[in-house]
Formats: sequence, C-alpha cells, structure tokens
Amino acid sequence: MRGSWLAMAAMLVGTSVGVSVAAAQGGGDPPGAIVLGRLHYEGGGDWYANPSALPNLAAAVRTQTAIPVAAREQAVRLDDPALWDIAFLHATGHGNIRFADAELPVLRRWLVQGGFLHVDDNYGLDAAFRREVARLFPDRPLVEVPLDHPIYGLVHRFPEGVPKIHEHDGEPARGFGIFVDGRLVLFYSHQSDLSDGWEDPDVHGDTPAVREAALRMGVNLVAYAVGWGG
Repeated sequence: MRGSWLAMAAMLVGTSVGVSVAAAQGGGDPPGAIVLGRLHYEGGGDWYANPSALPNLAAAVRTQTAIPVAAREQAVRLDDPALWDIAFLHATGHGNIRFADAELPVLRRWLVQGGFLHVDDNYGLDAAFRREVARLFPDRPLVEVPLDHPIYGLVHRFPEGVPKIHEHDGEPARGFGIFVDGRLVLFYSHQSDLSDGWEDPDVHGDTPAVREAALRMGVNLVAYAVGWGG
C-alpha cells in the first residue's frame, strides 16, 4: 500500500510551494489524486465535527505543494475496504471514541503497512482517545514528537511545534505520536484545535494568520503521510 504513495512522493521531492495552483483552480481532481479520509468512529462522539476542515486542507495542499489531492473528503469506517485506499486519515470530535475489538487489529495493520492517522482533540476527545490508543498499541505509549522531526519542517517550518489555534485549559499546544520502526504512524494534536483552524473563516472568526498557521501544519501532516521525506 505504502509503495504507491512513496512512488508518487518521489516525483514530488524538490517541488516548491505553489506549483500546483493551476491544478487546484482547474476544477475536478488531478490524476491519481489522494483522498483525505475522515474516520467514522463509534462511541457516540461527533466524528463529523468541523465539516469544512478537510476540504479546505485539501485546497491548501493543492496550492502549496505538487501533491495531487481530491477536493472532497471520504468518510470511512474501519471495516470499510476503502480504508486501504486512504493514505491520510483524520479523526476529531468532542466526545467519546470507541474502537470495537475487531477494529483494533485492522487499524493497527493499516498503520503498520503505511497508513497515517491524525487525531485532533477538539476539546473533549482526550480521555477517550488515550484509552483507545492504549488498546490499539499497548506496547507503544504516546510520546511527544521531537521538534526536529520532519513533520515540523517538510513544507513549512514549525520550530516550536504544533501551532496553538484555540484555548482549552491554558496549556500549550503539543504534538504526540506513535512510532513503528522509526516511522510516525499516528500524530495527536493536543490543546491546539488544529482542525478548527482549517474551517471556513466565518466559523470561528480566526485571524488569517492563525488559519494560515493551522493549514500549513496540516499541509505538513499530509506531506508526511504520503511519504514526502518519510
């Protein structure tokens, strides 16, 4: 699975910001477009939160890199065969998230074989997510992602780590992750509200600078997911 993404990524290395503006403005998806996935999880949490976030992130990826990305997201469950066509899977929400026992080995295998999961704590997901990730990788605790990791500099530089978009509890934004054989397979943005910053400008009233920081960090996440420098 990861091989096809890496082959595509090999063609992208060395490209500069803005090279795919024409593709983004041309209407329709570019050939071989990557689809950004949204995890439809169980447990009662609002997995569908921030509906404009992923389409806006896709537009940013297309205008700031040469990575071909489909304009529309795809909601997928862990038992959906379409999962195996997804390189970047996003999950957010404010409430409970729960993986069925049968879903855990599927998600684990998808991650180990090349998938990348971004989980964004949209204020209220933290306790449930930490419970589930401990079930997913009982032998691999969440660790803080080092500031010199490529995810903070693939396309845009974030020397201080994941940007702070909205206040939660007065704590700094932090990025945690799970590593498998040296590869970051899961990135957890905590106390950031990163995907809030991807939403349409009138949803939260964030300043252009805040939204741009959020989108640029998202571009880095997608770039890493498809193997650009991974």
